[in-house]
Amino acid sequence: MFSSDQEGYIISRGSDISVIKNQIEDFKSGFPFLNLDRPATIGDGIIKLTPQQINDFVSQYESQAKGLSLLKFVPASGAATRMFKELFEFVSGGELNAGTQKFIDGIKDFAFFNELSESLQKQGNDIESLLKAKDYKTIVNALLEDNGLGYGSLPKGLLSFHLEDGQSKTPIEEHLIEGAKYASQDGLVCLHFTVSPEHQQKFESKLNEVTAKYESALGVKYEVSFSQQKKSTDTIAVDLSNEPFLDNGQLLFRPAGHGALLENLNDLDADVIFVKNIDNVVPDHLKADTITYKKALASLLLSFQKDSFNWQNRMAKGEDCLSEAVDKLKTQYGMDLNFKDSDELAKYLNRPVRVCGMVENTGEPGGGPFWVKGTEGTSLQIAETAQIDMSDSTQADILKKSSHFNPVDLVCGVKSCNGEKFDLLKYRDDKTGFITEKSKNGKDLKAMELPGLWNGAMADWITLFVEVPISTFNPVKTVNDLLKPTHQ
Repeated sequence: MFSSDQEGYIISRGSDISVIKNQIEDFKSGFPFLNLDRPATIGDGIIKLTPQQINDFVSQYESQAKGLSLLKFVPASGAATRMFKELFEFVSGGELNAGTQKFIDGIKDFAFFNELSESLQKQGNDIESLLKAKDYKTIVNALLEDNGLGYGSLPKGLLSFHLEDGQSKTPIEEHLIEGAKYASQDGLVCLHFTVSPEHQQKFESKLNEVTAKYESALGVKYEVSFSQQKKSTDTIAVDLSNEPFLDNGQLLFRPAGHGALLENLNDLDADVIFVKNIDNVVPDHLKADTITYKKALASLLLSFQKDSFNWQNRMAKGEDCLSEAVDKLKTQYGMDLNFKDSDELAKYLNRPVRVCGMVENTGEPGGGPFWVKGTEGTSLQIAETAQIDMSDSTQADILKKSSHFNPVDLVCGVKSCNGEKFDLLKYRDDKTGFITEKSKNGKDLKAMELPGLWNGAMADWITLFVEVPISTFNPVKTVNDLLKPTHQ
């Protein structure tokens, strides 16, 4: 399949030849659709905490977490190019589109307005005069281009999202603040950002600029680390005949989506890991719900682990606690499970655990919580629309009945009852990847994404879904999302 030179190239990238060969076989066979059984709903897969339970969990959290290592994991790779899609289209095409008009109409409400004005002044332009003359292209170019603010090539984490007390704040700063509020252990806040190689220095520079200010204001110390998506996780591209795609005679590899970050997550060592996307942040005056529910989710995780570890340790000593465990799993954690014996229960419990916040479905694109049929029974999974066979009316109807949406709001327990870290790669379903059609230099190709980080990459984790309020979900997919009240 590969020449010796090509095999040498694969090895030099840190990739495994057998894995690459398996990827080509997956291109040929395709990935199977998930077999949805039903949507997860309140009382059937999704826990709805009462106000009293929320208060109890929040008050218990500090004592439960005492002595444990906490970490906030933030996927922050890639440029924010898609945020400015309509602005780029306006600049290249010259025709004023709806998105650009909305941007211009609300321009003074963006946190970066003053920075943009100053950038234009350095170029000898006055933003008020440009607006009056309807010279919108000069304004947009000053925002996007590198000789202006350079937002068209910067990552989301370094853009000015919010304005408070006359000072603009970036998402990386908002995550520093959040971390201090719910992921602090004895005053130490550990954060880990996954970044692109070309952006890491800029992230580090921003942190050097602001960290001391937040440490002083919040009474904490930060320990921030970075990692980059590993080249070894890149997947091979193929042509439409499923043969390796050659780019100037070289095999073409492509980044494999956020599922590749499972290896980054697997390299980290912490008792509790909070996972949240870089762009899902709000100003300080709106953080209360986020902080409350992050603590509640983490407390639920620790309560579950306490019970699970207790049962596992007792069963290891020969004690029969099967009926006790089955009853409590159902009544307290909403998990209606049956096990033939204690060994089966012990095997089930000896896995990583994730508690996932779920918001009511508001029509946002993306994944949702479902009961999914697999080879070993039915389990709770986060499924993307691309994983569902929409030509199957039964499957499409289950999707249509979905009541909740995945905002990427996870709290993860990645250690066993013995305190040993799980190898997370063993709990991934490799048959839940994605195949998409792309092009390179005018030639069509097929690309592969690994199972998504919170989808198939966590398929064999113990999963608890919990309803969280929509106020905790405020992503910024387009620049105009920053005009919403939750970002003002």
